[in-house]
Amino acid sequence: MSNAAITFGGVTDRVGAQMTRAQALRLRSLAEEAYQPRQFAKGLSFEEAQRRIEALKAEIALADSF
Repeated sequence: MSNAAITFGGVTDRVGAQMTRAQALRLRSLAEEAYQPRQFAKGLSFEEAQRRIEALKAEIALADSF
């Protein structure tokens, strides 16, 4: 699919879109905090960026729990 938005129940989801500027900033910040700079890459899809953000947040939370 191309860059499209699908609305379902009043909620708009991005399908096949590039990551947003906010996602890029958050991903870069989390990647640096987790000492994993390779997790940040330009040109990621919205979904892939969100997956990496969630994974890094979970990893940081785990490390902080010790």
